Amino acid sequence: MQNSDTDIELKMLVEAIYLKYSYDFRDYTGASQKRRVLHALHEMECDSISGLQARIMHEPAAFSQLLQYLTIPVTSMFRDPTYFKALREQVMPVLRTYPSLKIWIAGCSTGEEVVSMAILLREEGLLERSMIYATDINPQSLEKARKGVFPLDAMREYTENYQLAGGTRSFSDYYTAAYNAALFDSSLCDNVTFADHSLATDAVFAETHLISCRNVMIYFKKKLQERAFGLFHESLCHRGFLGLGSKESIDFSAYAPSFEPVMKRERLFRKR
Repeated sequence: MQNSDTDIELKMLVEAIYLKYSYDFRDYTGASQKRRVLHALHEMECDSISGLQARIMHEPAAFSQLLQYLTIPVTSMFRDPTYFKALREQVMPVLRTYPSLKIWIAGCSTGEEVVSMAILLREEGLLERSMIYATDINPQSLEKARKGVFPLDAMREYTENYQLAGGTRSFSDYYTAAYNAALFDSSLCDNVTFADHSLATDAVFAETHLISCRNVMIYFKKKLQERAFGLFHESLCHRGFLGLGSKESIDFSAYAPSFEPVMKRERLFRKR
């Protein structure tokens, strides 16, 4: 089937991004990527993808702007509460047997899952002996995550999620409200390292006991999914845990035999 002009331009754009900025979007799924680029065209007032390519080649600031559209964060605290409930009930008792813990949140976006994990670890008495690596490819998202400030109008939803996830306190204990924003207790992130890391191009940087990578793989083609699963397998210690998003699965991966389901519906797996 012959590629459309738009598809050709899109391939040229992602290749140019890789060659110029070393961000690799070449194995991201086409439909989602095309939708995001076309949205960026409108917002950045470019007439064509080729015009956008020319602009980002000569204007680093324009690339930073485009990156916000290519990595649109869709996240919330305690998203899919049953996942966090499963972590609390099935994973935390095992992690408690280790003297120290390393946890990797891959694709941490603007930090909602990082704070959620930190709250869960604190309530289970594990936060002080945990090191959390929170990684993403978007520097602006990482900067937001570091600040720990979130929209106040989202707190009702987050509170409900927290309660459904088995939260043991009043959710409002964890933040201070001011100026339509919620500032979360900074001590939650005392043991968090925020870092720029790409599952497409970077290597493993630590041995971990738990990896949570949720709603990231759905944007990857098969080849990039396999690369990511390979990184997770290499990073996890013997019998370490892997958590995926509700629409993601390891079943059809070459790494499937290397993991066993802990709670399959909640997308929690354990390295064999």
